[in-house]
Amino acid sequence: MYFTDRGIEELESRRGDEEVTVAWIAEQLRTFVDLNPEFETPIERFATWLAREDDDFE
Repeated sequence: MYFTDRGIEELESRRGDEEVTVAWIAEQLRTFVDLNPEFETPIERFATWLAREDDDFE
């Protein structure tokens, strides 16, 4: 188990039954980066990955 799995598991257990929009997630990511600018690059990469997740990769 990766260290980050604990946070993912907490997210799922606390909010797993909620329905949210992509716009809500985007706003939360913006707020997180505003409060934690040192995480700008990983959040940018994560958001790009989510946006392109269903693209066909060769």
